[in-house]
Amino acid sequence: MSIKIIGTGSVIPKIKESNSSFINYSFYDTSGDKIKLNNKEIIQKFNSITGIKNRRYVSSNQKSSDIAIQASKIAIKDSGINKEEIDYIILAHNIGDITFNSNQVDILPSIASRVKSGLEINNPSCVAYDIIFGCPGWLEGVIQASAFIKSKIAKTCLVIGSETLSRVLDKSDRDSMIYADGAGASIIQTSNEKGGILSHKTASYTSNSENNYIYYGNSNNRNFENTKYIKMQGRKVYEFALKNVPIAMKECLDFSKIPIEKIKKIFIHQANQKMDEAIINRFFKLYNKKTPDNILPMNIEDFGNSSVATIPTLFDLTIKKNYNNHYLKNGDHILFASVGAGMNINALTYQI
Repeated sequence: MSIKIIGTGSVIPKIKESNSSFINYSFYDTSGDKIKLNNKEIIQKFNSITGIKNRRYVSSNQKSSDIAIQASKIAIKDSGINKEEIDYIILAHNIGDITFNSNQVDILPSIASRVKSGLEINNPSCVAYDIIFGCPGWLEGVIQASAFIKSKIAKTCLVIGSETLSRVLDKSDRDSMIYADGAGASIIQTSNEKGGILSHKTASYTSNSENNYIYYGNSNNRNFENTKYIKMQGRKVYEFALKNVPIAMKECLDFSKIPIEKIKKIFIHQANQKMDEAIINRFFKLYNKKTPDNILPMNIEDFGNSSVATIPTLFDLTIKKNYNNHYLKNGDHILFASVGAGMNINALTYQI
């Protein structure tokens, strides 16, 4: 028996915000002082570091649960299952449902419960719950689904990553240009085919204040001190990721006993293009190998960082299409990896 992803779906919001959209913003540093560089220079530097040119935002009448439902319907149809057969709905997010022009987080009832209702699943034995695990949330949901299936608690799980970070942007913070919206869903099920989930690794770091690297905090503009926004200590996140993510990836791959030469693609959380490339280079260096060409699918340039949604949306696009000259076929070995608020890291080895 194997445990495989048998269906996928994603929602890429239609509103495209280019870097030029930020040209008239007033950016402040963490001390509350206005940044002296002009916005053109700020945006050029931002693009050179992150690789982001555009990001996608949901429309004013959409919330995270709405796009999660849409992505789930696509995944269910793609898998061919009866939705009433789903044993668990595991929904990864970090900020819940937030209505337009508000940044008040709404997570009661759970977003997963709202998705189950939106899908019109009547089976009370279908258990729906949320997971808040930073950007690695979707991948951790897949790991939990695998555990449920291995222990015979479940046969079929729906795992979703959905986020609307556009609702919690501090427009006075340069980091606001990173964040985006999106949703990706996957059906996980037992299979008689070979492959599927081969190994996984998860780690949480908090002992050296890593839990404060990505957080909810005050605006850089002191005129809005009573409102909380998503905040990040970018340099610390970068250094943490480069130090710890390659090690977790190696531990995961080594446990699978798959030689690194067999890895066809690596699907890594789309956080920052330079950071992702540096992580992959360090990972291969641990094996005294040079990073192969065309091993790293990327969509951050056009979609931005949608947190829990980056990996499932990128995987959905790649497995269904020849996305940016990346494609997958049966038998291919791939590696998933992510890092985010917590600080949490995970990785998973998979055979298509």
